[in-house]
Amino acid sequence: MNMDVAQSGLFPLQRCKIVHLLRHAQGIHNVEGEKDHSAYMSPEFFDAHLTPLGWNQVDNLRKQVKACGLSGKIELVITSPLLRTMQTAVGVFGGESCTDGVNIPPLMVENTGHSGRPAISSLNCPPFLAVERCRERLGVNPCDKRRSISECQQLFPAIDFSLVENDEDVLWKADVREANEEIAARGVKFIDWLWTRKEKEIAIVSHSAFLFYTLQAFGGDCHPIVKEEISRYFGNCELRSMVLVDRSLLGSETSSCNYPGKISHADEKLARKEKTYLN
Repeated sequence: MNMDVAQSGLFPLQRCKIVHLLRHAQGIHNVEGEKDHSAYMSPEFFDAHLTPLGWNQVDNLRKQVKACGLSGKIELVITSPLLRTMQTAVGVFGGESCTDGVNIPPLMVENTGHSGRPAISSLNCPPFLAVERCRERLGVNPCDKRRSISECQQLFPAIDFSLVENDEDVLWKADVREANEEIAARGVKFIDWLWTRKEKEIAIVSHSAFLFYTLQAFGGDCHPIVKEEISRYFGNCELRSMVLVDRSLLGSETSSCNYPGKISHADEKLARKEKTYLN
């Protein structure tokens, strides 16, 4: 019996997550680095913060995610622990500006990174988690070296830094630049790690090289146009949503919606007894 091979993919819902991938908004290093790539090596761009244009990009995306209803669906925001990604993450997905009399830590304190921005509240928004594995390419460029976690916690009090093992940045090396293949391998491990999380809809705020080389590892079984949609380069503050599929039982979730369609033997006996009693 000949059967056509399906061109669509079909997967159980409990084996899927929705991930919203976001590159940080424009940083001060992007302005000069896009004119002259060697500018990325300037010490003045250490752990670069957002530009005024970058904050405008954040504000515009925030309006978009609210208008389309996305802000109400996200269960967790994962961010690289670099300043520009954390600013972008809390600016897009955080609560409103802090108000007096609210006794909870803010997501971001006032004027973080010389932004001139008010503090951002942690009210009525998902939890935020900093993860080193989704950082930008490691090494050489000072813009990709993070500040200490102690300082980050002062600037972003409501972000959870518990998964960052070292206070100082021990991953960044002044004389060794991470290779493309190493970024991709790190990214695949990060994607696999997402299956250890219970959340089904997650926003991930990261960086251009990390996103590009990680996503290059996916889509090999798709049409070339779909493969290109998955892995094309991200612009500043660009958001793309994708479905992540668990093909290898990495996760252990069971469906909360599936129903077997029949009652158990014990329930059948109980139903017969009730019917006899009523008769």
